Amino acid sequence: MSDSIRELFDTLARVLLRCWLFGFLFLLLWFGFYLLAGGFVQRLHGPLFGLSPDELDLIFYCGMGLLKLNVILFFFFPWLAIRLVLKKPKD
Repeated sequence: MSDSIRELFDTLARVLLRCWLFGFLFLLLWFGFYLLAGGFVQRLHGPLFGLSPDELDLIFYCGMGLLKLNVILFFFFPWLAIRLVLKKPKD
């Protein structure tokens, strides 16, 4: 692998790692906001969309799970694959 391609993959790996970290930071903020202001969210969105508190909890829980799955699938796994390829000794 040439040095320019190796440098490109290294840069891409750094970007993917930052995206992964920002995704999990967003997930933690969402979780914290929902824990601290869950009643406000339910009072605001429940009547607006005709949702019970249990349905709203399910929607938020599934949304957080989907976000976590996507962050891992689209940012962590590609970062890990690039790191493993770059770890191989130069030919």
